[in-house]
Amino acid sequence: MNDWKLRIPLTAGRPDQDDLLLNREWLVSNGLGGYASGTLGGVPSRRYHCLLIAALPGTLGRRVMLNQLTEMLRLPDGSSVLLGGQERGLRSDENNEPTGEALLELYGADYLTEFRLEMGLPVWRYDIKGVVFEKRILLPHRQNTVHINYRLLSGGGPIRLKLRPAVHPRPHESSVSHEDPGPYELTAIEGRLELSSKTNVPPLRFYLHGKRPAFTIDGGKLHDIFFRVEESRGYDHWGHLWTPGYFRVDLLPDQDVTLVASTESWETLLALTPAEAFAAETERRHRLIDSAAPAVRTGPARELVLAADQFLITPSGRIEDTARARAAGDEVRAVIAGYHWFTDWGRDTMISLEGLTLTTGRANEAGYILRSFAHYVRDGLIPNYFPEGEREGVYHTADASLWYFHAVDRYLAATNDRITLRAILPKLQEIIDAHLAGTRFGIGVDPSDGLLRQGAEGYQLTWMDAKVGDWVVTPRRGKAVEINALWFNALRLMEGWVGEERGEAAAAPLAEHAKRAGRSFNERFWYSEGGYLYDVIDGEAGDDSACRPNQLFAISLPHPVLSQARWEAVVTRVREELLTPVGLRSLAPGHPDYKPKYYGDLRARDAAYHQGTVWGWLIGPYIDAWLRVHPGDKSGARTLLQGFVEHLGGAGVGSISEVFDAESPFTPRGCVAQAWSVAEVLRCWALTAPEEGGRGDGLLVARGRPHPPTPFEATFIATE
Repeated sequence: MNDWKLRIPLTAGRPDQDDLLLNREWLVSNGLGGYASGTLGGVPSRRYHCLLIAALPGTLGRRVMLNQLTEMLRLPDGSSVLLGGQERGLRSDENNEPTGEALLELYGADYLTEFRLEMGLPVWRYDIKGVVFEKRILLPHRQNTVHINYRLLSGGGPIRLKLRPAVHPRPHESSVSHEDPGPYELTAIEGRLELSSKTNVPPLRFYLHGKRPAFTIDGGKLHDIFFRVEESRGYDHWGHLWTPGYFRVDLLPDQDVTLVASTESWETLLALTPAEAFAAETERRHRLIDSAAPAVRTGPARELVLAADQFLITPSGRIEDTARARAAGDEVRAVIAGYHWFTDWGRDTMISLEGLTLTTGRANEAGYILRSFAHYVRDGLIPNYFPEGEREGVYHTADASLWYFHAVDRYLAATNDRITLRAILPKLQEIIDAHLAGTRFGIGVDPSDGLLRQGAEGYQLTWMDAKVGDWVVTPRRGKAVEINALWFNALRLMEGWVGEERGEAAAAPLAEHAKRAGRSFNERFWYSEGGYLYDVIDGEAGDDSACRPNQLFAISLPHPVLSQARWEAVVTRVREELLTPVGLRSLAPGHPDYKPKYYGDLRARDAAYHQGTVWGWLIGPYIDAWLRVHPGDKSGARTLLQGFVEHLGGAGVGSISEVFDAESPFTPRGCVAQAWSVAEVLRCWALTAPEEGGRGDGLLVARGRPHPPTPFEATFIATE
């Protein structure tokens, strides 16, 4: 089997070397919601850049456990080299506080020759005076454990490694200035080290595998650390770390060194050697590739299959849900909406389900997710999201419940699992009935036209959900175009399922509701002056003619509500106004509220979030609509994915960002790895695959671009 590698060459003196090292990020997850992440150069720039963020049981939630590791090498010639980097604070003379300035230190950058992903796992290669070695990071699946491995490739030896861990244990979402939980207690028994504090968080356990390992107690607070991305986002950006001391060990050509850090028990931590753990994880990742649809097993799509795995988790916090599911012979699964800061969101889960699970051959997990959400239905709604460390969901969403129908349909198309359909059909009927009668947040059908309206003061209920304090940026109260497209689709799907399971007579009322909604939609949503669809009708200020991507769902869903005669006009207008190389703008240029860039503090960012900012996931409905209008043009649709191939080498390497600026160079913003971005590109890669006997995957290398390039380049190389 070929192992595809995403490789970023790094050479001293390269003009963009510092940009590559500071602004591109790596991520490894553990299948529980925990992860490790950082910049390529090792400089922590976010509060989330840590070597171990553990997903702990119950209400503890995700916790920062191991922040950084300083690496000092003593070479065979006696010289020493420091690796990694930081931005540390400069102190004022008056009060010994950080001045607001920072000194950037990139250690060993001139010796870093390559960063690459092997089966989705990060590898750094160094060449120091002819001594070549590699560093790898691994998180064993479903363990709160990290392995940091060093392997000497050439140049003799031994190399003496000095590894100094640094910590600032805190809740995942807390700021870098969060109170330190010290004092710390360090316990050492036969090479096993435990670091604990006076909290209910489990201790951090260390074990060093290698030749002549030792530990020196040399603890204390390190100097202030500056987090540049936190500053740019308007958050606290000065923090500090504490170190218990340092490990030292010899690195030899025939003996790797691996530092293991974990919150797991010693029995779990030592059950596998580092080599066995690495082999097990590599085999697991090979199985993920082998299980995926044939069209996504090679090239960039193969990378996205591995990226998709990062979002599918077994949540460790919802203990009651786990007990209930296992009693029924199920397992609990959830979808992390994005890294670093999202939890699991209902809307994102349902939109992502097909790409993350069905395209990747993980239909069993799709079934777990759908059956789990049936238990969460309240007043005809599924949760919008589950807050960090909480057991109960938050329900303020008008579309997540309607996306649930779409996800069930995609699951049934892939599996024909009628047992699951019969089990959840009463819940689906409950959702329909609640929407017809009217439910929370002003969500309900208008009896005058059969269309679905929504809106409550102070709430953001559609996917365009930015809110700052009491300011709802895009309230869209009234009858939103995609909500009604989803409503019509849900009615038609339910009509079919009820007809199959209960007979045509039982399905007849659903058919009538669908016919009425469809007729009213086509009468009321068409904006004849612009030749496209209103975004909202019967809104607080009347009908809203803003040109937005939401209108595409009237064409792209399995049951399109829009009359076919109008499809081409809508797709043409969206292509002209909204299409970019990395998704669709959320608002057309020229609108008074249009914002070309997404940056600044929280208020500035949210003001632009859905007012022009490009969303990668929207390429999915656009391609669906394009193929409805041009059903034979798979090759043309495939070219629309090329910008994402370019992007795999930038921002979150090997994944796809949440959003991008609305204008060239379409700078990636927001989360560096977003579930629905990855899911929709992966789904569409399979959807646009050439027919058997065709040319095959033709976009494996970022060359010959059919549109203006994004500023990222990913080179894919194959090794036998």
